[in-house]
Amino acid sequence: METLINNNKNQSVYDVIISGAGPVGLFLACELALTKCSVLILEKAENPHSPLKQLPFGIRGLSALSVEALYRRGLLKELEVPKRLKDPHSNPTKVQGPQPRRQAGHFAGIPFHDGNIDTSQWRYRLPSSTDTSLISEMEELEAVLSRRAEALGVEIKRGLAITDFDQTEDGVTVQSGDQSFKGKWLVGCDGSRSVVRKAGGFEFLGTEPEFTGYSAQVDIANPEKLSPGRNVTPTGMYLQSQPGYVIIQDFDGGAFHNAGKPITLEHVQEVLRRISNTDVTISALHIATTWTDRARQATTYRNGRVLLAGDAAHIHSPLGGQGLNLGLGDAMNLGWKLAATIQKKAPEGLLDSYHTERHPIGTQVLDWSRAQVAIMRPGPDARALNAIIRDLMNTRDGATYIAGRVWGVFTHYNLGGDHPLVGHSVPNFEFKDGTRIGELMHDGHGILLDFEMNASLKTLASEYGDRMKYVSGWAKEQLGLSTVLIRPDGIIAWASDSEPDEQSIRQAVALWFAR
Repeated sequence: METLINNNKNQSVYDVIISGAGPVGLFLACELALTKCSVLILEKAENPHSPLKQLPFGIRGLSALSVEALYRRGLLKELEVPKRLKDPHSNPTKVQGPQPRRQAGHFAGIPFHDGNIDTSQWRYRLPSSTDTSLISEMEELEAVLSRRAEALGVEIKRGLAITDFDQTEDGVTVQSGDQSFKGKWLVGCDGSRSVVRKAGGFEFLGTEPEFTGYSAQVDIANPEKLSPGRNVTPTGMYLQSQPGYVIIQDFDGGAFHNAGKPITLEHVQEVLRRISNTDVTISALHIATTWTDRARQATTYRNGRVLLAGDAAHIHSPLGGQGLNLGLGDAMNLGWKLAATIQKKAPEGLLDSYHTERHPIGTQVLDWSRAQVAIMRPGPDARALNAIIRDLMNTRDGATYIAGRVWGVFTHYNLGGDHPLVGHSVPNFEFKDGTRIGELMHDGHGILLDFEMNASLKTLASEYGDRMKYVSGWAKEQLGLSTVLIRPDGIIAWASDSEPDEQSIRQAVALWFAR
């Protein structure tokens, strides 16, 4: 990092200051530090450990794209293997005989089952692909990312919340109480109530909540009075995921959550009794939190030298667990682009493509969340919609579509280009020696993948130095491809099934990489 002399005092100037040491901020910091950017994270919480991050509150489902992102940076192996939920569809090999019906996920509480999912429709997911889903504990994920960030030289200061900032054409001065820090860029990864978003004047538009959600750890005197599983009732929904842990949705327009009142045993019991239509008794309340289905999104993810990622950029109901995956996708997309900009190795407009690519993905997730709420509302109209969706999800095509959306298999960027793979996550090609393409991406560089071992392509890659590396050789399954240009985030920027046109590939490389 640079050091400036200011009023006879030395003050470090970081390349990037990040507000928030959650998974999104930590992963972004890792991406930046991987390219030798100096990074400071300011986190308001003094202690990274929280009861709400413990089981089951802190359990999150990672989608295919998140699993791939962690794998491509060598982080997946650091998550504890016994805690993974291996998805049987990562290898589409057909098994003879009837398939067992195991719940693989849900949409608005309606389950879809693995036996109904036709992975042959996912043409570009190879047997060597990573799992399509993975269960992870938030605390464990943050610990893995913290260790990696610190090993890469990221400075994390806890107990320091950003209170305000000023930006100029050259940088940002961040205030935290009576302390100030200087950076060239500031990224708000500070959650749904983001100070960076508010102080930065970002417009945050969307829809207001229809319910207050409750997650609570309780002792129940008569748990047999509650039906097992997820139960949609005439007044809302309740779920006892395991003994002592309850989730409730009360369609009060978000009134209780917005009021900011204390969550008492008496209140949780009253809501649970009303929603379940039982006289269930809660004898102790250990942990409780509330949430809503408010869905809002920043109209732009960048304002000068200030950017937003994760919940700071978009909020929605946690139904389906899409929020963490959306935020990790933001970090993976932004990291290499911001680093290239800082190092003056970015083609024109590269950083602006962060908003162009990620904003539509955020909009899709918000609509996905709203659609789930629409068929969970109390009332005959929602029940009718629910029944139709349930029937569709019991079909092979319906379950495959829902699974593809929930696991992020269908997610892609509209980058133009003639090949159907452009804008999609690169398949995890496995070479003859057993090496896989994801393992070659740990350094965060772009890749020019040449299955035909074309000497001119090797020369082209060498012109870009460490911005891109050349990889050649035969893969076990090449999907008919001859050449693939892979961005540092694992997204295919250009592809060809035949001998590549030199002018076309050079234009594609120049669009994403600067010499």
